Amino acid sequence: MKQLIRNIYCVGRNYRLHIEELGNDVPSEPMIFMKPSHAAVPMDGSTIELPGERGEVHYEAELVLRIGRDYQPGMAVDDLVDVIAFGIDFTLRDVQNKLKDKGHPWTAAKAFLNSAPMTPYIAFPGEADTAREDFVLRKNGEVVQQGNTSHMIFSLQQIVDYIAKNYGLGEGDLIFTGTPEGVGPVADGDKLELVYAGQLLGSCTVRLGSDPTP
Repeated sequence: MKQLIRNIYCVGRNYRLHIEELGNDVPSEPMIFMKPSHAAVPMDGSTIELPGERGEVHYEAELVLRIGRDYQPGMAVDDLVDVIAFGIDFTLRDVQNKLKDKGHPWTAAKAFLNSAPMTPYIAFPGEADTAREDFVLRKNGEVVQQGNTSHMIFSLQQIVDYIAKNYGLGEGDLIFTGTPEGVGPVADGDKLELVYAGQLLGSCTVRLGSDPTP
């Protein structure tokens, strides 16, 4: 993640089975929220501290797009994205449920420090070829999530077009594209590994403690 990160856009509820496991409604258009750039940290085998005192912390593994040039109307996602990574949208689930009950934004549940760890970038093979391989999240060696972008409700092209039209999209922006089914809580000491096309791309160990400080 040596390149400058500008905005981090995230797509909620983009896999039907994940929507069903949380009992949510299927959206009619992409559901977008954001994380601060300070949330991004490398999955380089190091320990990531998360605010466990605020209730359950859930993992949500996702494909991450990096925008390599400023968006122009009609631009194909294959020409817009230069590299991809895989990341975890860590979520304070108890906090999120309380916010949803009150109709409040999700910021407190999604945007905390260290909530967006990412593997190193790899070349983007294009939208069609990306869907030829599954991505996998392993927790302590066990597969807990397995996803494929072909199962998304909104395609990569639909996502970039929607974000660009409604919020703007330019070089250095990241997009977390949504998580498949299988999300669940982490415990102190858990080791998480992200695998794509059978290749281990990144890992981290979870430390649940107080709110991390810069």
